[in-house]
Amino acid sequence: MSPRSPDPAASPPGRGSRSRRRPPRPARTRWRWLPLAFACGGLLWLSRGWWLPEPPPPQMILVLGGDADREREAARLAREDGLPVVVSGGTNPEYARWLFEQREGVPPSRLRLDYRATDTLTNFTSLADDLRRARIRHALLVTSSDHMQRAMLVGRIVAGSRGIHLTPVAVPCGDRCEPEGRRLVWGDGLRALIWVVSGRDVRHWAEEHLSPWLHRFGLE
Repeated sequence: MSPRSPDPAASPPGRGSRSRRRPPRPARTRWRWLPLAFACGGLLWLSRGWWLPEPPPPQMILVLGGDADREREAARLAREDGLPVVVSGGTNPEYARWLFEQREGVPPSRLRLDYRATDTLTNFTSLADDLRRARIRHALLVTSSDHMQRAMLVGRIVAGSRGIHLTPVAVPCGDRCEPEGRRLVWGDGLRALIWVVSGRDVRHWAEEHLSPWLHRFGLE
């Protein structure tokens, strides 16, 4: 007599019972809304001129150090417009105070010399929160014409994240102009975005972890 085959209906229900298992649901994709979120964010950014309040008239002058001509132009503007000045990473204090206070007659109370910055990104990150606490919403940005594109990109990201509008004042550099490459411009823009999101500058991390790899493949 052949062994009786088990009756599927009589088998006790359990975890392994296929007859009672529900069909698997399609996996939910957590990132399916990400493109839509980016598109909405892009539309909001492009239409910001319609819904953001108009900035007030310029409240101060921000000078990015690196060339004494920038400070001379800022000193002239400060004398004519009566605006306070912040010089980020500029010339030595003795020359700067002579230029602003003695030559152009800018009172010491309207001049701030700040030497914390070491590059374009830190020109803004070292001051952005100070300016926000001072209720600055609009500043004239003074730098050389060949540096303005990178400065405005970084400034719009960093200062813009603090609600500060920047108006460029380009200082002609003449035959001393050195056009900056896209890699440098967009690299600093990426650093600025990461700083806004994380509060950290990735430059030192990248130099430590990526420089050996770049050097190995001749990409430095």
